Amino acid sequence: MDRFLEMQTFNAVVDAGSFVKAADALKMSKAAVSRYVVDMEGRLGVRLLHRTTRRLSLTDEGQVFYARSKELLVELQEAEDEVTSHSNAASGLLRINAPVTFGILHLAPIWGKFMAEHPKVSLDVTLADRQVDLVEEGFDLAIRIAALKSSSLVSRRLATTRIVLCASPQYLVSHGTPIHPSELAQHAVISYSYRLGKDEWRFEGPDGPVSVNIHSHMHTNNGDTCRAAALSHQGIILQPCFLVGRDLSDGTLVELMPAYRSGEMGVYAVYPTRKHLSAKVRALIEFLAAHFVSLGSSW
Repeated sequence: MDRFLEMQTFNAVVDAGSFVKAADALKMSKAAVSRYVVDMEGRLGVRLLHRTTRRLSLTDEGQVFYARSKELLVELQEAEDEVTSHSNAASGLLRINAPVTFGILHLAPIWGKFMAEHPKVSLDVTLADRQVDLVEEGFDLAIRIAALKSSSLVSRRLATTRIVLCASPQYLVSHGTPIHPSELAQHAVISYSYRLGKDEWRFEGPDGPVSVNIHSHMHTNNGDTCRAAALSHQGIILQPCFLVGRDLSDGTLVELMPAYRSGEMGVYAVYPTRKHLSAKVRALIEFLAAHFVSLGSSW
């Protein structure tokens, strides 16, 4: 029996969470799917799945085999992609993850151009602010905005965005304009829940590093909500320029204490560490890199 077909069937069952759903995905009968898994367990001499009337779960041996067999299936796909990529025709499904706000503001407008340039590629774009596991969740590439730490992933810097302290002119008229980070403790602050350091905001000033413990008037895990609150004159925010740059340009928000910088974050294309990069992923990376270079210093 084809061992790769057994592995593919087993992985489909685990990913789908049921034999019936796996059968639908593979366009097989449920009996055939069950037989492949049972025969593989018999050949290996171990039980890979716990089966109940309500759910399936992996045994310890099943978890090990699932992780390794998934890697093998990915490598097989990469080998096929490498051969077909010599034609320079990117094709197939690309699964992409990106942060919500960035994905809406800066990626959504350019997907049409990418698809027009690569008509054989189809996109599955998921927006989420949490950090997804690319391998475990099956993403080909993610956009991450961070001071990226070393990891088992490969990354390419696309751009850099500055973190800006700002508020509306109306808020500043009512509450005064702070001139030193220590004064932020007396102001209404709208804070971003996912920010490292939480309610300790750190700055690099003319005389060195400065940190202040702020008292949040509002917490939120969404940058758009921070921005909306600031535009409604509810407080001071610390957000990336890609989100508030237009507001700063038109004067609806005002940058505060420009001498005290809160650093920068890189905008990265991140993808699993693989020896051979498929044509479709390579095409997307080059497209994104060219697009962000064209934006120049506006970030």
